[in-house]
Amino acid sequence: MKAAGQDVIGFGAGEPDFTTPSLICDAAGAALAGGMTHYVPTPGTPEAREAVAAKLRDENGIDCTADHVCINNGAKFTVFLALQALLNPGDEVVLPTPAWVSYKPMIELAGGVMVEVATDASSSFKMTPQQLDDAITPRTKVLLLNSPSNPCGTMYAPDEVHELVAVLERHPHVTVVSDEIYERLVYGDEPNLSMGSLPSMRDRVVTINGLSKSFAMTGWRIGYACAPADDGALIKAMNKLQSQMTSSITSFTMPAVAAALTDGRSEVERMRNIFAGRATLIHDLVSKWEGVVCPRPTGAFYIFPDISFCFGRISPGGVRIESAMEFAEALLDETGVAVVPGNDFLGPGSRHVRMSFATSEELIIEGCRRMQEWLGKLSTCETAVSG
Repeated sequence: MKAAGQDVIGFGAGEPDFTTPSLICDAAGAALAGGMTHYVPTPGTPEAREAVAAKLRDENGIDCTADHVCINNGAKFTVFLALQALLNPGDEVVLPTPAWVSYKPMIELAGGVMVEVATDASSSFKMTPQQLDDAITPRTKVLLLNSPSNPCGTMYAPDEVHELVAVLERHPHVTVVSDEIYERLVYGDEPNLSMGSLPSMRDRVVTINGLSKSFAMTGWRIGYACAPADDGALIKAMNKLQSQMTSSITSFTMPAVAAALTDGRSEVERMRNIFAGRATLIHDLVSKWEGVVCPRPTGAFYIFPDISFCFGRISPGGVRIESAMEFAEALLDETGVAVVPGNDFLGPGSRHVRMSFATSEELIIEGCRRMQEWLGKLSTCETAVSG
């Protein structure tokens, strides 16, 4: 539609709308100009891996060394490698939902069985300790946890992490794959707590992160994992897989990893502050919709409103809305506002749409204005028939 010249406001982007900070680009450019164009070690250069390990020690409190770290082609691929290395056919993976759309296929590709724990807006989409305990069986191998969450835009507070750990301590056969790709983008009163920093969980957590979201580097494809268990045995298994699949990430981006993690903190904080303002703005605007249920975003750059109050009603263009997919299609066609229907996020996602606030305040205001005006014109079936 944009290519045809139509005025479209997109709330669909799963990436920052900022450009990569120049100091990071300069580090990669200097490496390229200096001839760093050959193979590098599969898990990453020693310098890059030490920068990751130092970041995890200093900022996250995770007891690790560079030997416990591997650098991969984006956090998405890192999750894939971890599940492939951990799961045997029939192993169960506990997954709180709504959840990112790739998790379920990744589990299945590794031969695992997804055990869904559905959450809803009343708990800010967070699994309770009792739900976790009920989901674990002798066949459970992994808990896959994403906090801050895509698509929900919420996160587990430190005391909630401790409550989940109290359950996991009773089930020592469960490994946690903790996807923390949004960990720097938090807006609430409490910080992100990495489960791998807790002594009782050190050897049972694979901490996954990357540079894509916090540093506005989605196209660079740089993710990493840290797993101290058995002195990095899981990391070695992931390295074997990566060596057969991609060899390594692009060589001349390695110095950019160290530059970002050592000198890029002020740039991340600048972007985080802007996102925090947008989080407040979009939540205030969406909360004005009559009938909507929408937790306040406390992490990542998404808001996940429940739009089921529209179900059974007729859009101004004559579309009967019975799902988030129909809501999103009619909204786009009739207002030029694009949102992501929540159907594929599992759980109660079919009642929700995901809206990314990785866009300007001006577009947030205009897009929400169009949506509120459109919502005000929805009619009941009876009204449409009588009209």
